[in-house]
Amino acid sequence: MPAKSQAHQRRRRRTHLLLAGAAGLVTAGTLAAALPATATADETSEKHGGGHTYSRYQDVQLLSFNDLHGNLEPPAGSSGRVTEIQHDGTTKTVDAGGVEYLATHLRQAREGKKYSITAAGGDMVGASPLISGLFHDEPTIEALNKLDLDVTSVGNHEFDEGARELARLQNGGCHPKDGCYTDEGFAGADFPYLAANVLDEKTGKPILKPYWVWKKRDVKIGFIGVTLEDTPGVVSADGVKGLKFKDEVETINKYAKALQRQGVKSIVALIHEGGAPASTAYNYNCDAPGAGDGISGPIVDIAKNITPQVDALVTGHTHAAYVCTVNDPAGKPRMVTSAASFGRLYTDTTLTYDRWTGDIARTSVKSANHVVTRDVPKAPDMTELIGKWNTLAAPIGNRAIGYISADIPNTGTESPMGDLIADAQLAYGKELDPETDLALMNPGGVRAGLTYTAKGSEGDGVVTYAEGFTVQPFSNTVNLQDFTGAQLIQILKEQVSGGNASAPKILQPSSGLTYTLDLTKAGADRIVVDSVKLNGAAIDPAATYRVATNSFLAGGGDGITTLGQGTNDLVGADDLSVLEKYLTANSSAANPIAPPAANRITVVSQ
Repeated sequence: MPAKSQAHQRRRRRTHLLLAGAAGLVTAGTLAAALPATATADETSEKHGGGHTYSRYQDVQLLSFNDLHGNLEPPAGSSGRVTEIQHDGTTKTVDAGGVEYLATHLRQAREGKKYSITAAGGDMVGASPLISGLFHDEPTIEALNKLDLDVTSVGNHEFDEGARELARLQNGGCHPKDGCYTDEGFAGADFPYLAANVLDEKTGKPILKPYWVWKKRDVKIGFIGVTLEDTPGVVSADGVKGLKFKDEVETINKYAKALQRQGVKSIVALIHEGGAPASTAYNYNCDAPGAGDGISGPIVDIAKNITPQVDALVTGHTHAAYVCTVNDPAGKPRMVTSAASFGRLYTDTTLTYDRWTGDIARTSVKSANHVVTRDVPKAPDMTELIGKWNTLAAPIGNRAIGYISADIPNTGTESPMGDLIADAQLAYGKELDPETDLALMNPGGVRAGLTYTAKGSEGDGVVTYAEGFTVQPFSNTVNLQDFTGAQLIQILKEQVSGGNASAPKILQPSSGLTYTLDLTKAGADRIVVDSVKLNGAAIDPAATYRVATNSFLAGGGDGITTLGQGTNDLVGADDLSVLEKYLTANSSAANPIAPPAANRITVVSQ
């Protein structure tokens, strides 16, 4: 197809330029050998050749972001804001995000930088708004091509539709079921997806490239890409069928050695795993006195154990913002960054490349997160791309499916949006089986809230199909299962124990289910068993309860394994159609639905 050949031409042109730029020039090893033996680390020496002058040290700009999730248009509500610390110590929120603005910011940041790389930390696609998700994220891949993304790791959401669909996003081709959406077809990604720790169970080999080397003249930097080892715990079973996910540290250390053997001594790890910063402000000083590491969570142990051969870590997954140093196994500080999510931030890191050693002078590494503000000109090519795909999506996306009286946010331990979805699934469950007692919704499946004043509206509280799709984009089915009361209590305990002890996965409860969550305690003891009630009555351990969940939870997702042990299964419709049905039946322009009070879980924190 024409678009395919054009994409291949872009790839060949990029490779040709990199190789041609190095042809006939002095290599890093030759340069080091030619330098005076008496030269010291802080002297700057130059080598002339081919009309070029090289200093010992070369600053390389690394621009990075993560967890875009197909957010091409500016995210709405709190999803489109970041918190910023002011000079006087107060904070304010700043509207941020939108690929039209991200493109402008990245292009401005690259100005005057002869050595610049753009990399990402995974979850570029998946759980996407309608403009991208409706078309299996082809629009996002097109946008990333236009952003001149050089390389990205895979994230867990790259597996939402399975390894074959991920391969199609990489290599191009029309969707096997839906076909081609445009006359040009789909050319695939101009950049490599890296999946070093994702192996084919049959072959034992990575399903995509494990690493990639960026080269310009005599400067070369290797990138290793991994996703979290627990990807099977946060993705549906169908999405990871036939795949094996290996330990992040072991994998990165393995390929760092491989790169070293090839003479690549400057290495960046792209890791789709992250942590929680001590502050939600993007410009919080992680390394301030008394701040410790500045972050907690899985990425800290990973960072502390990855070989010192790796010079910087670009991370993601937790949607948090941080620029911190964490000591490597040799006790040397190493930069660890994350740029929140949805294209609201980008990270600008300066890697100082030492031509004598071929390595990064780590003491010179500088990094900072920057807001993708909306006060810059929109990138015209992105505006055109968004317009093209919105035109195709409009007949479906603009359809009204309900009305709300105020914002229904997706925030807090128990969110109003999560409760609304649980109520919708309980109502649907009762239609399928009047004996249905309650519903539980996983928090990660609630991707956004509903805003009263949506894009292009006049504050009339209309909920469109596109907004609903943004809230629930996974196409999970709503399933019914039977559990004993004892199993139900165990399910609640598993939210806050085992693998969920450090980062609880609080299930959103339907109306009628109430209990107390005591955060002053640890593990399963956080669930106050005597407080768990259904419609005011204590849970009977021996009784049977009919529970509605989505198919992800019904398979034991989010580490809540008891949910995978239900009986008398009944598979229903997809979750978005269930939400639409509930909104349509329970709201109108004259009687819009109000946000749930989110008072079903009593949280004790002191």
